[in-house]
Amino acid sequence: MAEQEKQEKVENVTSAPPDAPQDSKPAAKVLPWVLLALVIIALAAFGFLVGRMFGTRGHAQTIDAAERAPTDEPTRSPETAAAQDPGEGVFYDLDPVVANLNEPGVTRYVRVALTLELNGAAPGKEAPASLDQKKPLMKHWLTLYLANQTLEEIRGEKNLLRMQTQISDGLNQTLFPGTKPQIKRILFKEFAIQ
Repeated sequence: MAEQEKQEKVENVTSAPPDAPQDSKPAAKVLPWVLLALVIIALAAFGFLVGRMFGTRGHAQTIDAAERAPTDEPTRSPETAAAQDPGEGVFYDLDPVVANLNEPGVTRYVRVALTLELNGAAPGKEAPASLDQKKPLMKHWLTLYLANQTLEEIRGEKNLLRMQTQISDGLNQTLFPGTKPQIKRILFKEFAIQ
């Protein structure tokens, strides 16, 4: 009998291919990792689909100043304000500027239209004519400024107020170097993120 058992062991060893697993334990060790990878892939796909369904991609986010901060005083257009306060300042409308945001991996852009309020000390008739000549400089500076911003840096009232100050300072330095700043403040006519 002992000889017969030895013979069966030798046959089993010689008949089994050398690459065949000796037991099923390695497959049992790999199975949880495969299941974990499948769960992660499924959750990532679900997150992607939910983001596409409920995200803001493709829909403009417009900030309306009248909705954000209602005031007791009636809103006045820049033209009306200039007509009522002739000695206080001159308003100059800048054409809309569209710029891609500094967002890696996604294409997001912002469209901004501004009104510049100039000091009353600036000559009323000469200011718009001189600004018309410098309009390409203003649009160039504003495009570069906006292209350097991220989505989080332009959302919210606090960020918009910061941007107003930075745009005013930057345009004053660009348009009126070495002189007293002529732009009193920046007014947003349009601000849309897409």
